[in-house]
Amino acid sequence: MEHTPTILAELEDYLKQNDLTVAELADRSGVHQRTLNTWITKHRPVAIHQVDRITLAMGLPEGYFHERYIDHYIIERSPDWRRIEPVLYRCAELDKLEAIQRIVGHIMDNLLYSPKLFDAAETLFAQGRRAAALFLYKGVAEAEKYQHSERLAICQYRLFTIQVGDDKNQNLKAATRFEPFVERLDEIEQLDALKDLANVYRSLDEWDMLYETAQIMRGKAEIQYTLKHQQKKLKSKDPVNNTKGPLFGYIAYADLLCASVCEAKGDYEQALQFTYAYTDLDWVIETDEDTQHWVNLFKHWAEGNTYVNKLLSGDTSVLPKYVEYVTSASNADENEKLSKLLNVFIAANRYNIDVDDVLSQFEGDINSFAQLPASADMYTQQVLPNYLAYFGYELAYYYLYKGMYSDGFKHLKSATLKAITLKNDTYFINCMGLFDHFKSYAMDEIKVEFSKFIEKAWSNNVKKNGASDRRG
Repeated sequence: MEHTPTILAELEDYLKQNDLTVAELADRSGVHQRTLNTWITKHRPVAIHQVDRITLAMGLPEGYFHERYIDHYIIERSPDWRRIEPVLYRCAELDKLEAIQRIVGHIMDNLLYSPKLFDAAETLFAQGRRAAALFLYKGVAEAEKYQHSERLAICQYRLFTIQVGDDKNQNLKAATRFEPFVERLDEIEQLDALKDLANVYRSLDEWDMLYETAQIMRGKAEIQYTLKHQQKKLKSKDPVNNTKGPLFGYIAYADLLCASVCEAKGDYEQALQFTYAYTDLDWVIETDEDTQHWVNLFKHWAEGNTYVNKLLSGDTSVLPKYVEYVTSASNADENEKLSKLLNVFIAANRYNIDVDDVLSQFEGDINSFAQLPASADMYTQQVLPNYLAYFGYELAYYYLYKGMYSDGFKHLKSATLKAITLKNDTYFINCMGLFDHFKSYAMDEIKVEFSKFIEKAWSNNVKKNGASDRRG
């Protein structure tokens, strides 16, 4: 095994090879000469930012000495948070995740570091360095797994939001792991946690779990809304509201989610009742500009969803009004056009309606749907990608049954790829069923591509279930 020289050994070799004095290196690096002398002669550790300056002066890559610094000045010595914290932040900046994992594994035997590590994780999370924060949250969660603490619950919440991604199976596992910790969060933060959980269940088509979560969120939001206005009567200052949106919005959004459950189950009459519930917001006490914005937004959504439930239940006479509603959507509502146009094509395919004029009118929007916006919002991150796969399938269905095979197979290919990425078995089976129905109209290269899709899906299933792959 090849021995790696210490930082000091390499530094001393550098000084000899370049015929430099410590004073000259101090001048080049900006690190005080006394600091360098103390480090070289007494082996007293320097700070990581000083090592970085020396690394730069030596003409070496950024972060070149970090692993050795961790070995000699963190792992081989008594932990010192004043030295550890800056190293964590520097490793996060340079995306040195394995180094972060080593540090966390070393210090978390001592529970006294748990609060400090948690604060560092929160800082990294706020900076958007989620991959780095993940290891810190895991360390704290593991160290405190037997503690009934709010800090543990927050760690689990952060882990949930970081780990949710494209894989439906992993998302369900992440939601299942996090759900028991919701009740340990602060009462206000529970609302955002429940909203995030609900949108993950929505993306997974877990309708019963979505309905239950929405109802819990509604009940908690009603309590907090009542408490807020009771406190306002007793105090001159407004109580602090740390939710991401207005409190009344969680009540209205719960009704919207319950309506979506009923719609998915084909109970359009009950879906309308929930929709009417979040249309009527006269009970909202606040009158400020932000509140009015959200009230108008819920009423706007309710108008569209009223059309949708009537349309999907067979009342095709509302289609022109619904298309006009989609057309009049503001620029701020652009991301919602995907779900709105999806409803148009579901109805068109279900009731054999010609919507070629809609295709022409929204051609630009449809072509732009492949570029979904990057967002930490759970709805945009989880629900919209599923809508995109669903939309591709419905659009392909429409084109293929119209005999427009080139366009149909193009959109079916896109929907199938998305279904494979999302590991959405239902969408994939639907896509393959549609392809099989129209396979005789497909060009040879299209048939080859879909054979590859089947191979890829089968391979993914083999890996997931641990089945043996016997070939030859």
